[in-house]
Amino acid sequence: MMYYLYHIPGSKIGVTKNLVDRVEEQQGYKSNEYEVLHESEDIHEISKLELKLQKDYGYKVDRHLYSNLFNKSKYMKINPTEQTSTFPVPVNKLHGNLQDNIGLKWETPQGWKFEVTSDNIHWIMKNVRESMYDNNRCYIYNKAFYEAFFNPKHTNNLFQSKNSLEVLKTASTESSRFGLIRDWAETRGLYAKGDPITQYAKLGEEFGELGKALLNKDEEEIVDAIGDIVVVLTNLSHLSGYKIEDCIDTAYNVIAARTGRMINGTFVKDA
Repeated sequence: MMYYLYHIPGSKIGVTKNLVDRVEEQQGYKSNEYEVLHESEDIHEISKLELKLQKDYGYKVDRHLYSNLFNKSKYMKINPTEQTSTFPVPVNKLHGNLQDNIGLKWETPQGWKFEVTSDNIHWIMKNVRESMYDNNRCYIYNKAFYEAFFNPKHTNNLFQSKNSLEVLKTASTESSRFGLIRDWAETRGLYAKGDPITQYAKLGEEFGELGKALLNKDEEEIVDAIGDIVVVLTNLSHLSGYKIEDCIDTAYNVIAARTGRMINGTFVKDA
């Protein structure tokens, strides 16, 4: 499930799962009267960011996290044994329950600490098995889940790193970095549920992060922001029907033979 952090300039910052219903139909704003600052499948991440930006923008800060507005009784009670972790729902209802329980943590008898995240739901659904004793329950094997996401010795799993750039650095040279970015986005449903306008808003956010990093001369954040901008541009290109490689080639073909001179730190092309 995707959550959207929206901004109505001069009014408020809020979070919703449905922009049209919440902002346009309920509050009466048109699509050009608000902006999307951030989107995430992690309800806890976006809930904390909402309060931070409300404070940063000078708006009234909510008393409670968005994530705390939901009934905690909906949380699944996962039953871990040494071999398996069992979910108290049938397979056909597991995906929705996992989405509602992002952030839920549990520990196995051997001490492995697990957590439901937007990154590992796809793996769980692919590897879940129906209980042979009760078709209203299903399970995964702990060892496989641990090796896929939680074993610190494994660093080459696409879903394991929180920093996509780290994944790109260690990935196979047989695949392009842009291809890996597209695979990453496809797996997370960005292409199925996203759109170019939302990515454009995301691009503006990343430009702001880069500007802040440049002003602070924070080299680590500069590298991170530039990388994030490349990721967003790759996804924006794909959602617009183009490959970023082709966009780069087109731009380079235009500038390849261009002449000009440097003026005040900027290259100015000849007339």
